[in-house]
Amino acid sequence: MLTIVGGIYREVCLRPQWDEVYGSAGRAASAVVKLGGEVELTGYLDAGLLPIVQARAAEEGFGLSATELPRSAAFFYTHGLSVPNIRWPERQPDLHVKAEKVLRFGMLEGTAVIDAEYAVFDPQNVMGPEAFAKNGSKAKHLALVLNLYEAVQLLDGVRQEPAEIAKRLAQEQGAEVVVLKMGPKGALVYHQDKHHLVPAYSTSRVWKIGSGDQFAANFAYAWMEEGREPVVAAERASRATAFYAQHRRYPSPEELDAFAPAPLQVSDKYKDGYVPTVYLAGPFFTLGQLWVIEQARNCLRDMGLNVFSPYHDVGHGPADRVVRQDVDGIHKSDVILAVGDGLDSGTIFEVGYARARGIPVVFYAENESQEDLKMMEGTDCFLRDDFVSAIYQTVWAAVSA
Repeated sequence: MLTIVGGIYREVCLRPQWDEVYGSAGRAASAVVKLGGEVELTGYLDAGLLPIVQARAAEEGFGLSATELPRSAAFFYTHGLSVPNIRWPERQPDLHVKAEKVLRFGMLEGTAVIDAEYAVFDPQNVMGPEAFAKNGSKAKHLALVLNLYEAVQLLDGVRQEPAEIAKRLAQEQGAEVVVLKMGPKGALVYHQDKHHLVPAYSTSRVWKIGSGDQFAANFAYAWMEEGREPVVAAERASRATAFYAQHRRYPSPEELDAFAPAPLQVSDKYKDGYVPTVYLAGPFFTLGQLWVIEQARNCLRDMGLNVFSPYHDVGHGPADRVVRQDVDGIHKSDVILAVGDGLDSGTIFEVGYARARGIPVVFYAENESQEDLKMMEGTDCFLRDDFVSAIYQTVWAAVSA
């Protein structure tokens, strides 16, 4: 039996359309049950969401221990990489959970005090992650699963090499295992004073919302319930996350065993600290066009890339002023992200120019026909019809160049 405690929230996304009640703990419960595990889900729920989760528990076969609160949290996204508008809940009394094996997530509405033999903790808070034991939680065997930014925050902002960060966290937090998620570089697993790298995997589509929950759930199940070594558990979690990103659902054990996505290959210069540059091509003559350009630029920069944007870095102007600067920007870029809806002539020229020079191109278009995309397909552009998938493909192409 795996006890899962954490947030159970409503999630709404405009594109792709999504309106479900999951949250970190709710999603983890469904994922583990799909793997064949027994689950007790523990969290806060308001009167509106309770019957929805009760119905899912009955259908999927997990136990539910819900503490009522006036209003549950909700997350509203424009797209999977947008900063959500959060409906914040009121702070609630602490939950107290005593069980043999616990997966604990950080929560918005309170905290869970854990007493366990084995525990996996994902703080789920980039603003101010909480140390596992700060609220009185204890576990004889503790694994931390967190991203690199959260890890740095737990170490008071001190930046070091990932292996040293993981070692310090293990020592200071009393963790037997530390799993640091590092984006395209994969995950670093620290255990028994050794560290190992587990690859991230590429997919043709990326459903981002809840992908971190999927990783934590699969690691917890593999490590605590199946008794797998931490490195093996982390590798399965990475593949399960890729499956979830590709299919927007949870794999069965048979599906996970058979799933063999391509590991991301990052360049040596990227490993050594090189920051790739993306040329952001696309029309910027209407408010809608500008909004997409601004969203893409922000997402790419948030993922640690440099962005050359003709709108931001050159601006409008006559050909004798802007064209040379734009072309120079292409020369200095590692990859092109082209916003293709509307088939703007300038964007199409930039795509052709870049491919003639051997520069990878990700072509994002939702509303263009296969016939109109023929030249892009025939010159080996990456064609994506989903915004988040296009952003991730751009990042992957940039870090492997």
